[in-house]
Amino acid sequence: MSTSSETRETSGTPSGTSVGPTTGRTTGRTTGRAAGQDAGAAVRGTRLTLRAATLGRPDAAALAGVDLDVPPGQILTVVGPSGCGKSTLLRTLAGLLPALAGSVEQDGRPIGGPAADRALVFQEDALLPWRTLLANVELPLAIQGTPRTDRRKQAADWLERVGLADRARQLPHRVSGGQRQRAQLARALAAGPRAVLMDEPFGALDAQTRAGMQDLLVEVLRGTGATVVFVTHDVDEALFLGDRVALLGEGRLVAVRDVPRPRDRAAHDDPARVALRRAVLTSLST
Repeated sequence: MSTSSETRETSGTPSGTSVGPTTGRTTGRTTGRAAGQDAGAAVRGTRLTLRAATLGRPDAAALAGVDLDVPPGQILTVVGPSGCGKSTLLRTLAGLLPALAGSVEQDGRPIGGPAADRALVFQEDALLPWRTLLANVELPLAIQGTPRTDRRKQAADWLERVGLADRARQLPHRVSGGQRQRAQLARALAAGPRAVLMDEPFGALDAQTRAGMQDLLVEVLRGTGATVVFVTHDVDEALFLGDRVALLGEGRLVAVRDVPRPRDRAAHDDPARVALRRAVLTSLST
């Protein structure tokens, strides 16, 4: 892989597939295992697509001419300088902001507003302070109409998966920031969303806690097949988590690059990963 600052847009290729020459076009077909999915499990994620999309507010467009396809089950990380439109992209995919032009679709249908199968995770944990961690995780299940006994068991199971079984009855202010983020992650995944949209969820955590949360995210996504779009300022985080990384800058999508050996801590010094990191940093500084 070249270390040049020039980057190329590629079609979506989930982890576990070979990456060959690309044409800049998306074929609409994925093979092998999707990101974070157990072998043999059916992909239950969703396809998110933007075509010639202009995003932002009527008086302040943030991104223009965005063409992007995120196949089911893939983890796409998004990096770019402050104010480049990363959060705008995420909120548009969540259905909180309508596109100003072009199209934004889920499985070929226009996204017209928020939906239960697209979960949004913020940097601030956004837990309800008067509800216990268990009751917070139960909330989306209650909204779905899950019977109380079932939703309590499912919420307890998710808290156990994120290592908070012994904190289930605590209020959010009685646990650490990292534990609140674990609870937020459990709440986001408890209702079985097909897409998880994450806006710098680990940005306020210290380095050690952040690395632990990255590993936890990979673990809890395993087997869900969920599509993930993950916004971050941290290039190393983007290259660890993502099957692909999207670079934003100057009001546009600059490029999308395949990530070699995603979610492999041992790949940090891999020459291909080092070259991609250098190219991303160069692109962000220009």
